[in-house]
Amino acid sequence: MPELTESELKQFIGTTAYHPHWLGAFVLTDGVKYMAEQGEAHWLIDAIASYQPDARVKDDPMLKDFQLWELTVDNNSAVLKLSRDTDNVVLTQEIEYTDFPLPYIKLYLNEKVLMLPSEY
Repeated sequence: MPELTESELKQFIGTTAYHPHWLGAFVLTDGVKYMAEQGEAHWLIDAIASYQPDARVKDDPMLKDFQLWELTVDNNSAVLKLSRDTDNVVLTQEIEYTDFPLPYIKLYLNEKVLMLPSEY
């Protein structure tokens, strides 16, 4: 079972390095890399990357420079949501099963850099 706490993630402010995602869609900050490793959530990063070529994402000028990604977990299932901004949802994906250790996480994709809010 993966272990990760919100307080661990809050220690990340800025980043010392950028880590390329294997699909080449964006780079990860230190905090997102840590979240993926400690929370065993590489699948979450891959899900975000998989939506980048989707017409709803790539053809939307508002999503070119900034995307708000939120994962909400409840009873080992989850909903992944992409928004242009708060309450401006573009797409949602239901995830049947996850053991992601946090009930909620928010990530920003800002100018091809996937980051934690504390790293923005």
